[in-house]
Amino acid sequence: MAALLDNALGLDAWCLRVVQQKLHKAQGGDRFPCRRKIRDSEGIQMASMMTRRRFLASAALASAGAAAYPMFAAKVKKRKVQVGHTGITWRNDQVEAAVTGIASLGFYGFETFGDNLIQWESKGGMLPLLEKNKLPLISGYCTINLTDATKRDDELAKADKYCDAIKKNNGRIYVVGPNSVRRNTYDFAASKANIIETLNELAKRVEGHGLTPVLHQHTGTCIESRDETYAVLEAVDTRHLKFGPDVGQLTKGGQDAVKVVKDFLPIVQHMHLKDYAGTDDALLGYCPLGQGKVNVPAILDMMEGRKISGMVMGELDNNWGKMSPTPPEELVKESRDYLQTIGVQFRRV
Repeated sequence: MAALLDNALGLDAWCLRVVQQKLHKAQGGDRFPCRRKIRDSEGIQMASMMTRRRFLASAALASAGAAAYPMFAAKVKKRKVQVGHTGITWRNDQVEAAVTGIASLGFYGFETFGDNLIQWESKGGMLPLLEKNKLPLISGYCTINLTDATKRDDELAKADKYCDAIKKNNGRIYVVGPNSVRRNTYDFAASKANIIETLNELAKRVEGHGLTPVLHQHTGTCIESRDETYAVLEAVDTRHLKFGPDVGQLTKGGQDAVKVVKDFLPIVQHMHLKDYAGTDDALLGYCPLGQGKVNVPAILDMMEGRKISGMVMGELDNNWGKMSPTPPEELVKESRDYLQTIGVQFRRV
């Protein structure tokens, strides 16, 4: 910090000397031009002596530089973890823009909804688009009803279709999205048995298609809170069902994301790397990485060097009813730029 301040003040002093020299020459060699005040062509007074305000401004500039990007800091250690990104920052009818934008930013993989993959079958599938942009599909997010036992057979049949769509596009992860519930009246204890039984059957079904099933806890669903997350993961058969935490959703739901990931790290095979600030309604409270409450470096430290079936997927929700005025690609770029400052590497495109 002291070095940065010295640099800022040194630059200010250099500028001051240049002004003094020019004034000296213009005024016919006056020995002390720095004590004069002159008016420029627009009548604005210029004081050649550094004022307290200027000093403070220089100090603030140095401080801001230190807080922004570590230009003068020690070289950041390169991380080996590869990061992809989901398409949720774009609307479902903007999948092509999402693939193109994510690929252009150098991410390593893509995730979209299982329903999107199925709908694209009528267009010849999503694979040609992904191959054109050299962006592999890693995972499909597929919502399943876990609480209603009367719908289980139909839900499992739907899961088979999702698996087929993921496989056709060379994906390898089935992200299990729990069904939405009315949280103010929801009784987890009464639903737990159905949730566990359905998850166990689903996991074996998905594995039969050659995919890895991962549970993704989510706000507003039947698995949201810390107690619900732990109760489910401690009861299901984790030989088959793995964990794909969303660290932003964990934070929004009032959980300590770092602790949850650490507690279940052996079964974490996929992840949504998301940040939460709770301030921007257009982004549902979320924000580009590095701008919120999630300890992103600590999360990545735990994932560093681990071989997982899926991938760490950057993610940023958008309120599709009233989207952020900032273009999706620019929002994702903010996350990419932050990740680069903490050592994450990206593809050259």
